[in-house]
Amino acid sequence: MATIAVLGTLDSKGTEHGFVADLIRQRGHAPLLIDVGTLGPTQIPADISRDEVATAGGIDLPPTLSRQDRGECVAAMADAAAALLLKLSDQGRIQGVISLGGSGGTAIGTATMRALPIGFPKVMVSTMASGNIAHYVGTKDIVMIPSVVDVSGLNRVSRIIFSRAVGAICGMVETEIASSSADRPLIVASMFGNTTDCINAAIPVLEEAGYEVLVFHATGAGGKAMEALIESGMVAGVLDITTTEWADELVGGVLSAGPQRLEAAGKAGVPAIVVPGCLDMVNFGGPETIPDKFAQRNFYIHNPQVTLMRTSPQECRELGRLLAGKINQYSAPVSVLIPQKAISVISAAGGPFHDAEADEALFSTLADSLRDGIEVRWEDREINDPSFAKLCARTLMENIRVDADSK
Repeated sequence: MATIAVLGTLDSKGTEHGFVADLIRQRGHAPLLIDVGTLGPTQIPADISRDEVATAGGIDLPPTLSRQDRGECVAAMADAAAALLLKLSDQGRIQGVISLGGSGGTAIGTATMRALPIGFPKVMVSTMASGNIAHYVGTKDIVMIPSVVDVSGLNRVSRIIFSRAVGAICGMVETEIASSSADRPLIVASMFGNTTDCINAAIPVLEEAGYEVLVFHATGAGGKAMEALIESGMVAGVLDITTTEWADELVGGVLSAGPQRLEAAGKAGVPAIVVPGCLDMVNFGGPETIPDKFAQRNFYIHNPQVTLMRTSPQECRELGRLLAGKINQYSAPVSVLIPQKAISVISAAGGPFHDAEADEALFSTLADSLRDGIEVRWEDREINDPSFAKLCARTLMENIRVDADSK
């Protein structure tokens, strides 16, 4: 028997969550009703009250309510519920979570689910699930089920949707994930079209050494997903060849992974290698999407939907400082490898993005801004040179070995 958290605003949608709880009991599992409402008294009894949720999150609920700012209340309860459910999960007291909601309930429910580890069963039935749900799901494996009708009472449609959702969450908690002694330690790698050859040459070296390599496309969402997996504790090493998302974050391109990119390895204490791969480019859509202020810059049309802009020497200096600031926080062994001849396919000599001044600004600022104790390897090679790729793989494995020996 599993315990499934049934999280919701039990003041406005208590009847619906009670229906879900009853179905979970019928399946032989134990529902744990958690109230995150802030408007009025609950329609059904809660196993964990809103005051207990608030206490777990360190917020003072009555003053929050007295401000009568619904958005503020939703944000406060989302943070508090996330803290509570993460604690319950870590303690093994819950094995899954399900929630039903409109816009406010979805904000609370999915914020809570995003705090839980990848692989933890999560189901959200929502009125918002038929549109763009990227900001609700983030980088986590949340199952979003459109409610079709509003989550407002029980009717012939909502009973069907809620029942199927219960079947989904119960099926998830009932499914055993086979663990095998053959499972190999994980290495995550960042890749772009302009660094594909590098990653493809590095992977066999790592696989032959007994690692499994997961590759993430550095398109913003890919970088966020990689960072989330690193933070989950599942990763043994980070092959961060393609740090291009920072160029988009700094300059205003469309493939930013946010200001937290490159932080996870430091927080999780995971050995890494970092390469300034594809920091020569900022990504935009078609040419018509490029802001007017960049009209005089150097562009390369990658395809009809993607236009690349060459980073300037000034931007490259700032990128060097930004990367060093992140890398300086790493506690596990980390090495920075600099391919001096090219950081992408198109930045090599004779290529459309070849700019020796910009490269030098990036490389020298990055190296000079790193703290003592971080290895910097200057390599007179292009990033996609197979020998450089193999060096990256071997350096990462050495960092993993050194980290293991120190523990």
